[in-house]
Amino acid sequence: MTSPDVLGFPEPLLEAKGALWTAREIAQQPAMLQATHALVASLAEQLRAFVAPLVDDPDARVILTGAGTSAYIGQCLAPLLDRQLAARVDAVPTTDIVCAPQLYLDPGQPLLLVSFGRSGNSPESLAAVELAEALVGDIRHLVVTCNPAGALARIPVAQAMTLLLPEQTHDTSFAMTSSFSCMMYATLAALSPAAALDARIVPIARATEAVIDGALPLLRTLAAARNERVVYLGSGLLQGLAREASLKLGELTNGAVVTCFDSPLGFRHGPKTFVTDDTLVIVFVSNDPYTRRYDHDLIDELRRDGCAARVVEISAQPRAGALDDTLAVPGLERAEDVDLLWPYVAAAQIYALLHSLERGVTPDNPNPAGIVNRVVQGVQLYALDA
Repeated sequence: MTSPDVLGFPEPLLEAKGALWTAREIAQQPAMLQATHALVASLAEQLRAFVAPLVDDPDARVILTGAGTSAYIGQCLAPLLDRQLAARVDAVPTTDIVCAPQLYLDPGQPLLLVSFGRSGNSPESLAAVELAEALVGDIRHLVVTCNPAGALARIPVAQAMTLLLPEQTHDTSFAMTSSFSCMMYATLAALSPAAALDARIVPIARATEAVIDGALPLLRTLAAARNERVVYLGSGLLQGLAREASLKLGELTNGAVVTCFDSPLGFRHGPKTFVTDDTLVIVFVSNDPYTRRYDHDLIDELRRDGCAARVVEISAQPRAGALDDTLAVPGLERAEDVDLLWPYVAAAQIYALLHSLERGVTPDNPNPAGIVNRVVQGVQLYALDA
């Protein structure tokens, strides 16, 4: 029996190139998003009872926290959740909390600490929980993780609830892909009004699948160009996604590609000097008609400048005059920007995988020298009173 293709490659070829797990975990995201939705829906009443005392309190605070890719989950969601919930919502990486807890933890402000962890074993994740417990009087912990055996899933605190995602989301590969997308979805579903995503999960999953199945020709062309520099831009919620896309490309190419991220408006204020004739610029285009005008203005400006190798827009509302340089996302033309996060990140993940393969890097373990690791190592933690 012939083995199935994954992202257009035969599985034996992916295995030989050290890319099978990464490819599988990118490809499984539509199914895993729907499984995550079903899981959170089954726990809706329990979740609501646990978080309500804090998220409904205008004097309380919600901190979305994690390290690296896990931190960018919070950066994608915090602006939206801050508008939806009575409590103040901030994204603060564990790496910031641990090194300067007094700046981020208010002893007198009730706190819901939402901690993300693929493995749940990052030392900063556990230290952030311990510091919050020590400094904040009224605190609850919502843990969103993919690993039932991780330390984060078993934190010994009085007020905690663990949202354990489907086993397949505990990515085996070095880079976080389905773990990122599913922890982000689970958090949005857990903190949004009941059933708010019931009618949206299928279109989100279908659009993500359409990108995975349909965007390969363009993404292969982009990867084959082997640009030395890549810029990701996004407005609003999509700026957090630009940061994650930038990291993913850097990780999977083992630092061979120089990356940059910003918002389209912010890019003009100095970072635009990053662009050379070997720079690919990728813009996550907003669905909001007001915001989208700023995205298009910057895209058109860069194309007129003629300084970049190519400017590509990823959009659910492709423009007729720019189709050759557009990765179109079908089925979400009227969706909120938050729903675009999943198909957009799938495109960025696939591009990073393909670019990695073009450079002869093994995506499942892009840094075999161990300078960086799947679970961070080498962190020395200090007592707060030291």
